[in-house]
Amino acid sequence: MNLLYPRFTLSQFGWMMAFGLGGSVIAGVYGILHDQVTFTLGHEYFTKFKFQQFHWLDQKQVERVRVAEIGFLATWWVGLFAGWFMGRVTLPRTTVGRAARLSLKGVLVMMGTALLFAAVAYFGSPQVSEDPRLQHWEPMLTHHDVIDAVSFVRVGCIHNASYLGALVGLIVALVWLRWASQPAKG
Repeated sequence: MNLLYPRFTLSQFGWMMAFGLGGSVIAGVYGILHDQVTFTLGHEYFTKFKFQQFHWLDQKQVERVRVAEIGFLATWWVGLFAGWFMGRVTLPRTTVGRAARLSLKGVLVMMGTALLFAAVAYFGSPQVSEDPRLQHWEPMLTHHDVIDAVSFVRVGCIHNASYLGALVGLIVALVWLRWASQPAKG
């Protein structure tokens, strides 16, 4: 199979799109849960930063609902691309059912890696206000009038690490899926 110019049927293309839509839903739910946890860890990251980024959302909504909306909107697209690429790697090489099972395992690898990176960021981020690493965040902290700098930075680190972990997990999953979906020889 040529990675740059693949050959697949219209039916396989439709299934790739379905995998992408499924990935969107999974990633969106992950984002909702992720942001609910990080809102608990540092609400100012949302109230003073994310709410401004997503200023077009209904400001009358309860904060937790807005956090859920932000979580979904910030992650659904990651799942769309991940699901599509996983289907793109598996579908031309195996049956739809096997491709779906393999791709679901790939999604779990991706989510697990994102969670691992988030946990490392949580424990590796500044824990006290005297931490010199907070200086790197000072312009942002000042601009947003942040009171609890440690929590704000911790949540920022978790969010950044989660995206990096998802990317690393996607690469690992795609390499594994390419190997796992090879047709049987014989």
